[in-house]
Amino acid sequence: MDRRNFLRAVALTGAALTTVKETDAMSILTQSFETANAAKKYDLVAVMGGEPEAMFRKAIAEMGGISNFISKGDKVCVKPNIGWDQPVEMAANTNPKLVEEIIKQCFDAGASEVTVFDHTCDDWRKSYANSGIEEAAKKAGAKVVPAHQESYYKSVSLPKGRSLKTTKIHQAIVDSDKWINVPVLKNHGGAQLTISMKNYMGIVWDRGFFHANDLQQCIADVCTYPKKPVLNIVDAYRLMKTSGPRGRSLSDVVLSKGLFISQDIVAADTAAANFFNQAREMPLDKVTHISKGEELGIGTMKLDNLNIRRLRI
Repeated sequence: MDRRNFLRAVALTGAALTTVKETDAMSILTQSFETANAAKKYDLVAVMGGEPEAMFRKAIAEMGGISNFISKGDKVCVKPNIGWDQPVEMAANTNPKLVEEIIKQCFDAGASEVTVFDHTCDDWRKSYANSGIEEAAKKAGAKVVPAHQESYYKSVSLPKGRSLKTTKIHQAIVDSDKWINVPVLKNHGGAQLTISMKNYMGIVWDRGFFHANDLQQCIADVCTYPKKPVLNIVDAYRLMKTSGPRGRSLSDVVLSKGLFISQDIVAADTAAANFFNQAREMPLDKVTHISKGEELGIGTMKLDNLNIRRLRI
C-alpha cells in the first residue's frame, strides 16, 4: 500500500477503515470505537490521530492514570528505543515528545527519580543527542545515563528461558522500583518487527548471543525476566515500514499517528503488529518471538479475550 492510501485508510472519519481488506490483522483499530466507561478496567488501550503526548495522556487516563502504576518515592526507569543516530522524522527511535510526557507524569505521580537509557547500536552520544530524546528527557527532569560499557550491567538468571538462561541487564533496570517500556513500532531485518519485546535487547549487554542462538527465542526468553515493565507503551506515531531497524530515507516512513498501551507485553505487540499490517504485510507467524512469548506464559495473543478501549483524537 502506498503512503497516500495508507493515510486515507487511517484517517479519522468516524467510520471503520474500509479502504484496505478487512482481516484479523486489522482488528485493533478497525472495529467501532467504544463509548467511555469509567468503571471498566481495560487490558489494552489503542489511540489514534493525535500528537504523541496527547495520545499518551488519553491512553493513560483510560488505564486509570499513571498513579495506578507509579507510586510516591519510586525510582523509575523509562526505556525508549534510542538505538540509532537518526532524527525523529526517520522513526528509528521513540518519539521524544512521548518520552518527555511519560517522564513528566511519573514525577507528577511522585517518582523520586526517573532514569533513561538505551544500549545503542550507533554511537551512544550521537544517538542520544540526534534522536532528540536526551534533550527531552533532561527537560522533563530525568537522568540520562550511558549503556556502552559492560560494567553498567548486572548478571541475572532466566530459569524459564529456553535458549537464553542467563544474561546481563543494565543496572538502571535492575535497581529500579518500576520500569516503563517505550518502543517504537518498526520493521526489523532480523526479528521482522521491533516492538515491546524486541526493545528488551536494549537492556542487555551481550546482544551477539541473541543473534547466534535463535534470535526470536532469545527475545522471548529475556522477557521472562521477573521484573516486568509496569507499562508497555508502543509509539506508532511514525511507522518505519521498510529498511528497519535504522531506515534509509523518508520513503520508509508513514505518519500513522497511533499508540498502544498495556501491561501485557504480548498483547501490546500483537495489537501493534496487527496495526503494522495496514502499512506493509507482516504475518504474525513470521514475528515468532510474539507467539514464543505466549508459550512462555508472559502474555496473550488472544485479543478477543481482552477488554480493549479504542480512542481517536
